[in-house]
Amino acid sequence: MMVDEELALLRGHRSNISRYQRLLKTELTEFERRFIERRVSEERSAIEKLALSAFPLTFQAPNGAMGNAITRRAASSHG
Repeated sequence: MMVDEELALLRGHRSNISRYQRLLKTELTEFERRFIERRVSEERSAIEKLALSAFPLTFQAPNGAMGNAITRRAASSHG
């Protein structure tokens, strides 16, 4: 899927969540409220799933880099 399409899907899910949140501020039956809350949860899950598949990059420090930086900082503060 192209990035533009993925961003459009993300915008659509966000728009749906906004609409559902507006509806939750109105007078609803308990059944309607539960239905809308479930839809909000489903939309949020869809956003997470889409975001993870569309943008899988994670930034991690190389193995031991943080430990070495902490050790150097501790050593420099002692002397």
